[in-house]
Amino acid sequence: MSLLDVKDLRISFRQDGEVKPCVHGVSFTVDRGETVALVGESGSGKSITALSTVSLLGGSAMVEGSVTYDGQEMIGADEKRLMTVRGNDISFIFQEPMTSLNPLHTLEKQLRESIELHQGLTGNAVRTRILELLTRVGIRDPETRLGAYPHQLSGGQRQRVVIAMALSNKPDILIADEPTTALDVTIQAQILELLAELKREEQMGLLFITHDLAVVEKIADRVCVMKDGLIVETGPTKDIFANPQHDYTKKLLSAAPSGAPDPVEEKAPVLVETDKLKIWFPIQKGFLKRTVGHVKAVNEATISVRAGETLGIVGESGSGKTTLALALMRLIESEGVMRFDGQDMRDWSTKELRRRRSDIQIVFQDPFGSLSPRMTCEQIIAEGLSVHGNPDGRPVRELVAEVLGEVDLDPDMMDRYPHEFSGGQRQRIAIARAMILRPKLVVLDEPTSALDMTVQVQIVDLLRRLQVKYGLAYLFISHDLAVVRAMSHKVIVMKQGDIVEYGSAQDIFNNPQTEYAKTLLSAALDLAV
Repeated sequence: MSLLDVKDLRISFRQDGEVKPCVHGVSFTVDRGETVALVGESGSGKSITALSTVSLLGGSAMVEGSVTYDGQEMIGADEKRLMTVRGNDISFIFQEPMTSLNPLHTLEKQLRESIELHQGLTGNAVRTRILELLTRVGIRDPETRLGAYPHQLSGGQRQRVVIAMALSNKPDILIADEPTTALDVTIQAQILELLAELKREEQMGLLFITHDLAVVEKIADRVCVMKDGLIVETGPTKDIFANPQHDYTKKLLSAAPSGAPDPVEEKAPVLVETDKLKIWFPIQKGFLKRTVGHVKAVNEATISVRAGETLGIVGESGSGKTTLALALMRLIESEGVMRFDGQDMRDWSTKELRRRRSDIQIVFQDPFGSLSPRMTCEQIIAEGLSVHGNPDGRPVRELVAEVLGEVDLDPDMMDRYPHEFSGGQRQRIAIARAMILRPKLVVLDEPTSALDMTVQVQIVDLLRRLQVKYGLAYLFISHDLAVVRAMSHKVIVMKQGDIVEYGSAQDIFNNPQTEYAKTLLSAALDLAV
């Protein structure tokens, strides 16, 4: 008997008086000690299939078919039974850790609550268990992190805490929904090895939902390929990767960022440069808030970026990648030299800084979180024009339609709201919002990590095309080294605030000089093999 058995699962949602089917007769099993991967593009039905296993879809969902855990039916089970199974026998790891963690509670309190509720441990035994879990998922110096709140951690660190919470009760089944999306390759490798180790030791079943096929090939025993609410192909991982039968599976397997950006013109001027840029955050304690130390986020960073050039920034979570970019945007305090377009940025008055904001734009990792759900697509894209002015003098709607066309979206969509778009479309809207101001520098902070592989390829091609058309400079922050290689002219490798390697993308990828860079590239290669 399988540990988890899904038979003829059908899921529909009531919306605006209509019933909309989303999953159409899905069947699969997960055995003890087995990893089954659900793969497919956004909207294919992967996540709602997983959520239905313990009735987490809400009142608007209509679920038919059968889902049994250890021989017991979950569809229609009473709430008391479901509460016993959720988080104890079946645990979840979700993609976005900020929505999984309580922003008002410390990490220790959140982990302690889960362990005390399900395991009955108390006092020092709970604290010991918490430290053990945080260490196993790669949190450095866990004792110093227990009093931290979620917003004080990087995205990757938050995801590791969520994974620790899910593993705290040694579940029979772990359902992992894009669990490594926010993690750099070295931590990805650690987490995947940890999951594999737990699976062996505890004979845990693992349902792994992801768009990263390199991860699937490394971790999964069997694969189910989903498209439009159907499983179109299933089988052992080796067979699926070696000899895919369905056209959609072939399309997924062939999708990967490739190529390189067009070379930069020899006479291209330096747009951004820093010299010994330092960003330290004070650690204050006591009633008088005396400074007792510093978090050394960035140490003496010296870089330069020319017009039309992409500087890739790579490194583990917490290495200072995003902090460096935020300093260059004058969004956080820093020390050292910063020049933009030949001018010392520290000489800019508040008025001048506000005026120059239009020259430096940013595209964030999570397109849904960075778009206001209460604004239409047109309002979101045009918002910058209301702040910085409309130099062309043309109607705003005309400008929005033009930039939507540049990012390959239908201008007729401009009256829709963010929830009416797919993840890839929302990221295109975020790019359009930046591009309508015709910036000189765009900071791209993990812009493809939350996207399917096929959409990643489209976004990379779009960004390279816009760069050539407008001579844009990019700061491209990512833990996905395949995307960095396809986008970047130069690369810096950061470790704990230090730039440990800096050079052309070709040199960094083909002949890394430092052990840390070699470790990063080796981890990425291992995942790709």
